[in-house]
Amino acid sequence: MIIGVTGTNGSGKGEVARYLVAEKGFTHFSSREIITEEIVRRGMPVNRDSMNVVANDMRAKTGATYPQEQLYERAAAHGGDAVIESVREVPGAQFLRAHGAFLIGVDADQRERYERITKRASATDHVDFDTFVAQEEREMENPDPAKQNVGGVMKIVDATLLNNGTFEEFHQEIDAALEGFKRKESI
Repeated sequence: MIIGVTGTNGSGKGEVARYLVAEKGFTHFSSREIITEEIVRRGMPVNRDSMNVVANDMRAKTGATYPQEQLYERAAAHGGDAVIESVREVPGAQFLRAHGAFLIGVDADQRERYERITKRASATDHVDFDTFVAQEEREMENPDPAKQNVGGVMKIVDATLLNNGTFEEFHQEIDAALEGFKRKESI
């Protein structure tokens, strides 16, 4: 089983991946890794703006599905169950679905998500709340298939999880989505 994960910034995409790896034996493949490798190669600072510029440039030059194709190939070569984090463009989501993957969308309260990113303090998370909101608005809708469109991907997922409660509640939502996917696979 291959699961693609999308969602808003700080919503819990990484927690979905962590849980699937730790509790369900999945292998994790990350879009961030592919993009960060290219950012470093180009000598750019590793931050959210560089992530957007480089990811959009990679998709424009190599095709709108490039990151997801690369991750799918790595997952298929590895074998077993895999989780691909984070699917941010509609063509990439459609590519994964066409290859039998299930898609999970994750969301949570905006203020809670901002608090989460400030606590995790990754290289892409050092922003004030207004910048966080502006970045999110830019990433949510875009008609250009080579650019991020998280809102468009969220509209076509197989399951949407809301991560406003405890880890235990969120893990129960993940488990319920997995059971639904297993039923679909057996049909």
